[in-house]
Amino acid sequence: TPSMDSVFHFEWTTVLNAAQTPMTLPLQTTLAAAFQFTALPEAVCPYPAELCVPFPGIEVNEVTAGSTYCTFAMSDGVSDAVGAAAAGAFSTLGLDSLSGGDTASFGQWVGDFQQAFDTFIITSVLAFVLGLAFMVLLRFFVGVCVWIAVWCTVVMFFFGGALLFVLSGQCEGAGLFETGQQNMVAVVVAGSTAVSDVVSGMDSPSEELVGDGASYVGRQTVTRLGKKCLAWDEQSVLAGYNSMNYGVLSPAASTLNYCRNPYHVDDTFKAKTIWCVTSDPDVPWEECLPIGIIQPECVNGYAIRTATMRDALYYSSFVFWGLGVVWLVVVLCFVSRIRLAIALNKVAAEFISMNPSIVLVPVVQAILGICWCILWLLAASFLLSQVPDSYTPTGHYASYAEAYGVASDCAIWETGQSCTSTPGACTDKWPTGLVWKDTACEENEDGFPACWRCAPPRYVLDERFAISFFVLLWNNAFNVALGQILIAMAASLWFFSPDKRKVFVLKRSLGTVFRYHLGTVAYGSFIIALVTFIRYLMKYFEKQAQAQKNCVIVLMLKVVQCCIWCFEKCIKFLSKNAYIQTALMGTGFCTSAKKAFFLIMRNALRFGAMAVLGSVVYAIGCISIVVGTVVVGYFMMREMHPDVSPFMPMICFITVSYVVAKLFMGTFGLAVDACVQCFFACEEIGGCGDFVPASLRTFVARTYSKSEPTAGRKEAWKEEAE
Repeated sequence: TPSMDSVFHFEWTTVLNAAQTPMTLPLQTTLAAAFQFTALPEAVCPYPAELCVPFPGIEVNEVTAGSTYCTFAMSDGVSDAVGAAAAGAFSTLGLDSLSGGDTASFGQWVGDFQQAFDTFIITSVLAFVLGLAFMVLLRFFVGVCVWIAVWCTVVMFFFGGALLFVLSGQCEGAGLFETGQQNMVAVVVAGSTAVSDVVSGMDSPSEELVGDGASYVGRQTVTRLGKKCLAWDEQSVLAGYNSMNYGVLSPAASTLNYCRNPYHVDDTFKAKTIWCVTSDPDVPWEECLPIGIIQPECVNGYAIRTATMRDALYYSSFVFWGLGVVWLVVVLCFVSRIRLAIALNKVAAEFISMNPSIVLVPVVQAILGICWCILWLLAASFLLSQVPDSYTPTGHYASYAEAYGVASDCAIWETGQSCTSTPGACTDKWPTGLVWKDTACEENEDGFPACWRCAPPRYVLDERFAISFFVLLWNNAFNVALGQILIAMAASLWFFSPDKRKVFVLKRSLGTVFRYHLGTVAYGSFIIALVTFIRYLMKYFEKQAQAQKNCVIVLMLKVVQCCIWCFEKCIKFLSKNAYIQTALMGTGFCTSAKKAFFLIMRNALRFGAMAVLGSVVYAIGCISIVVGTVVVGYFMMREMHPDVSPFMPMICFITVSYVVAKLFMGTFGLAVDACVQCFFACEEIGGCGDFVPASLRTFVARTYSKSEPTAGRKEAWKEEAE
């Protein structure tokens, strides 16, 4: 029987319930008997009977016994009718598609990786070797890398402004390079002419160009694309154009090789603007621009058609150039701080190259973090999947809008009846379930069929999951903080060791941290986990507001999340420096955080310079390790396995090299931060003797000679150190 909301339901029931007459009886018999089908048993198909009717002539069989995959086959009756060959071919279509389409590429990739597994192992070891080699070489080349990167940023500002300027005046059909060359030539000619006039004291003639340039009397001697013009009376390419034939070129002594537009009134061919005969044998003549015209008007239109966009690009180019000038001034003013940052990077690279075992700290962190996350996911899956029966309404609804709700397409500032959003009975809370149409409809209070029902979601979030999620955040933060304080402790011990080649810093830092500072790590990680949990809680409230179709609350919660995210970043930065203070002075978390905060405030500019340059060195290191590993791995694979496709092995090479690069450069970055605070400690207490690494002794001595540290600050550092 059709469902209650079907267009045929009324007619169907009317015919079946009508009085039996010779006219209606055959139709009633057909409806009652011809539309009866045998459904699969409930053990095989646990759904409503009307959804379990097999397609006539088709059987569904398992691919293999006990398999969760199935394919189709023809029934015996159909096989007898069409023949065994056709039935067999039809039956293998699904299996061939399954085995050929879904597994061909994946199986080939796995096979390629298996064949090149020995190369993968060698490349993985090579990635660690390259990482360590980069740390060793960084001691010698970090200055070159940093200065190249700094000046490249200056060049990027000016080239970026030039690109925007060229785009703002690019003509339709003209190439970008051609337009840029034309602009550059115009700027160079205008500048050189202005300097020449100032030096010689000559009065420059008018460069006004009216119409086709027949009256032009300027001194342009270069074409649009920078080709040198030949004197009119000395060139033989277009011999007819000379002072004897054209008055505008006479006298020859005054026109020389200046661009002009010579023609007679009755000439058939006339140029549209000024031009000249060039010295390039491949280009006999070329048009010119008056001196001082950088962006000529495009007669045939512009490549960027809207004037607003062209103006935006034009003014943005000057903004870029202004920022480039500001950045150049900043670089020149921060030269001493940049040199200090380079020296600190050299010290950190020296620390890692002398203590390569310190890289094991993030490796062990990653292994423990992965194992913990896997165990947590197993437990969380159990909590998430427990959806209570009372979570989802069990009633029937007359329309999809009533069950799912109505979302408004209006902007947030628009109001009115048409902008009203209504949550649905099935989707009024998050996680939201599904809306489905039941064939067994019910009548609602108004007598209309209600066929829409709610399906529960696959997971729910309750207080048990919230506690479990907070434990995950706390454990992850604890894992990160433990690695930070271990590396900071090792770097501090190495920094203040008299013989830096014989001290085993990792073993000593492990003993010190696990004996004295686990409480500090737990407290600091708890604060970070709490702030992160609050941010995710705001995300949960945002999802609930979305389910309620309340766009205003959604926007407010997004703003709150952004603020909390910024606060979280600040807390993480301060916590990292607090752990370094703990490693230096042995103080608790709150005291260390306070001292780290004021230390950063006292040296804000130097911290900023080192943060910027540190990110540059970090990027250079990651790129160098990844590119070096991938290139060497590729050539090794081509030599060892020339018949294997390089796609999957290269993906694996990139992945492992990126992970190794992150491990080395993450450790390097934390070592730099620790060395920074060690340097500031030496600086504020008036030097640390021969303990200071050689790269920093000049800076410590220079600072100490300029200003004697205050007695109070010196005593404070010494008391804390004791």
